[in-house]
Amino acid sequence: MRKLKRLTLGALLAFLLVSCQSYKKVPYLQDTAFVNDTEQSVRQTGVKVMPKDLLTIAVSCSTPELAAPFNLVNSGTANGTERKAIAQGTTSPALQQYLVDNQGNINFPVLGEIHVGGLTKLEIENLIIEKLKVYLKEAPLVTVRIVNYRISVLGEVTKPGSFVVSNEKINLLEALAMAGDLTIYGMRDNVKLIRTGQDSKQEIITIDLNKAETVLSPYYQLQQNDIIFLHFIHDTLCNDVGIICLPVERIDVPQHLDHFCLIIEIAFPSSRKAV
Repeated sequence: MRKLKRLTLGALLAFLLVSCQSYKKVPYLQDTAFVNDTEQSVRQTGVKVMPKDLLTIAVSCSTPELAAPFNLVNSGTANGTERKAIAQGTTSPALQQYLVDNQGNINFPVLGEIHVGGLTKLEIENLIIEKLKVYLKEAPLVTVRIVNYRISVLGEVTKPGSFVVSNEKINLLEALAMAGDLTIYGMRDNVKLIRTGQDSKQEIITIDLNKAETVLSPYYQLQQNDIIFLHFIHDTLCNDVGIICLPVERIDVPQHLDHFCLIIEIAFPSSRKAV
């Protein structure tokens, strides 16, 4: 009789372990038909410059000597030949970086103070081109880049950290991919996005990765300095059926198990006999 009880308990425990294991396969972006059937408008994806952004600005034209004064090199020791090469677009040394101050301004050579806060890179390029018409006989080529464009991913991911985004464009799923994706303990339906606005105010947004409509959210495309935080599932994976699954690193169990499931005796009032 005792042996039968052990076999029964072993079979039940194995079933419960399998049940808990299936929780790993929580799918992203469910109900994709809703997204495919939704009319989507073309969004403005240009990145807007914010205070504390570092910019590089390169000016080039067919007359390198005229464009050279607008191309400061980081070291401050560049000779005339190097500046001409920048103006011709034949080389890309370390250009001077311009820090956007709290008022959204930068100090650009010759032109002086320029307000760039809240503008996209294209808008800044057009603004500088317009200002340079006084000094150049032709419309120059102006290229603006954000040097310190980065996002941070923290919490229940495989490789948390800060990541530089060289192409200055990234969405939420791409950011999670850079961090090695969520661990099996990460909450897919309670992802926190911390964003700093143009006015330096913090905003915390909750995102549900289980819903396909997330890709339609204005927060799906990330901005520079965004922080993504992934919550832990608080030790309970199957609590709706009276089972608690604990990660093996939290308790002393054999290492080959992903979870250890504890069976909780639940007393249902309807099942009790009157005495």
